[in-house]
Amino acid sequence: MHTPFAGNSKIPTFVLMERTIQVTADGSHTVSVPAWNVTYHSIHGAIRESVHVFIDAGLKYQQSKKPADTLSILEMGFGTGLNALLTFREAVRERKNLYYQTIEQYPLTWKEVGPLNYADQLNEPILQSVLTTLHSVPWNTDVQINPYYCLHKTHAALQDVSFTRSFDIIYYDAFAPTAQPELWTEDIFEKLYHCLTPGGILVTYCSKGNVRRAMKAVGFIVEKKVPGPPRKREMLRAIRPDTI
Repeated sequence: MHTPFAGNSKIPTFVLMERTIQVTADGSHTVSVPAWNVTYHSIHGAIRESVHVFIDAGLKYQQSKKPADTLSILEMGFGTGLNALLTFREAVRERKNLYYQTIEQYPLTWKEVGPLNYADQLNEPILQSVLTTLHSVPWNTDVQINPYYCLHKTHAALQDVSFTRSFDIIYYDAFAPTAQPELWTEDIFEKLYHCLTPGGILVTYCSKGNVRRAMKAVGFIVEKKVPGPPRKREMLRAIRPDTI
């Protein structure tokens, strides 16, 4: 992925960009794309942000509101695999069945995945082999990672995905609107709204007013003042109403 492709107009711009490992404030790694001035996770703590936004305000919140034998999760932005790893960890801890579909257009290389230190930072060495498994399983098919966790990695752009099932939770972890505005539009949120079950939720770190308005315009109920992760005042949790 880091091989020079000068003059090849068929290679997406993002593939050509340098990506580097960066240590965040809680000691955990993220991946930085200097040309876009973006990182895959918060520089104020990659693990802290993911636990707060996606596990606590997403998975645990929904489990408390909507008990079910199996919860289905859709993640936009597989990236480093951190959200998928933390969700796997939670499924095993609670012995809850989870179906996890994640969408990624530009997967990381093994050179980029290898150094990621999430298992060390969580003080759970076994998670290193789990992270390797999450990155190495085939794309575009269901893979039962263990009795509690089924993973389906979709190698595509979100705009091109046709969903064959509905979801109870969406982890929306795309790059910020300043980097990828096309992923924060009413059209995108309408697509996501219709793939949620009634009562399903979407959680994201982004709390911009135009994003909130786009969600409301397609029918989401957007909760007010959901506390954000460290150094961020708010995040967004949007709910598809129980009644349609």
